[in-house]
Parts: sequence; C-alpha cells; structure tokens
Amino acid sequence: MKIALINPEIPQNTGNIARLTAGIGVELILVGTIGFSLEDRYLKRAGLDYWDKVNLKVVLDLKEFESMLDKFECSAFISKFGNKLYTEIPLVSSGDTLLVFGNETRGLPDNFHQKYSDFFYRIPMNENIRSLNLSNSVAIVAYDYLRRTGFCSLT
Repeated sequence: MKIALINPEIPQNTGNIARLTAGIGVELILVGTIGFSLEDRYLKRAGLDYWDKVNLKVVLDLKEFESMLDKFECSAFISKFGNKLYTEIPLVSSGDTLLVFGNETRGLPDNFHQKYSDFFYRIPMNENIRSLNLSNSVAIVAYDYLRRTGFCSLT
C-alpha cells in the first residue's frame, strides 16, 4: 500500500500522516502544489523525530502522478463524493494499492472526479459536518485496509 496526498495544505496534517506512514511502513507520496515548506516547523513537529523513517516521494506535476497510476493494481480515491464505502476497496494479491486523498479545503481535483469516478470511495458521515480531518481520514482508511490484509505489512 502507498498513500498519496494531492496538493496538501496544512503542515500538521501532513506531519501526522507522515508519522502514520512511518509507523505502518508505507510510502507517502506528496503530489502537486504543497502549501508549505517541507522544512516547516509545524510539519516537523507533527512528525516528531520519525522523519528519517518516512519513505517520502514528492511528485510536483499532477500529469506525472497520473502517469504513475497504471503501475498500481488498485488505485482508490477517497472523497465524500464516492459511491462506494472505503471498506469496499479491493484487496490485491500482487502489486500495490494506492490510497489517494485530496487536500483539506478543495478535496481532489475536479478532473479526477470525471476520470476516476469508478474508483471513488467515501467514509460515511452525517450531514452535520462538511468533512473529516484529513489525517483522521487517512488513518481510518489505511488501518482498515491493513486489518483486511491481516496487518501483513506490519509483521
């Protein structure tokens, strides 16, 4: 499994997600426009002293990222507009699964909604809020996927 953040905006969220990816041993891919410096003190603080354990890749061009999607056996885009639940993300026997998350204020780019609509999944929530916190959403989906695989990447 790999986790991609498209145009992340809030360093604390990205720091928390980086810490999570270090803890579960998966690659973190930051894509597009990053709304802060990778040297940001809030980013570093949220990731604590785990940055040397983060498998980090930065892809600044969205087109380049889209060309990478064919390398994954399964790409799952997490959005409140998904028609399927995150618990329905297919498990793959070989290859990688890529979990793709949009940014904190705009979500995933509009063209992703059109091009990849069959691969959109959502976390259920009521209408009282607009969205869940990004780092919480990543944790929910990543740990459920790990649970369904028997936590194989953690052993």
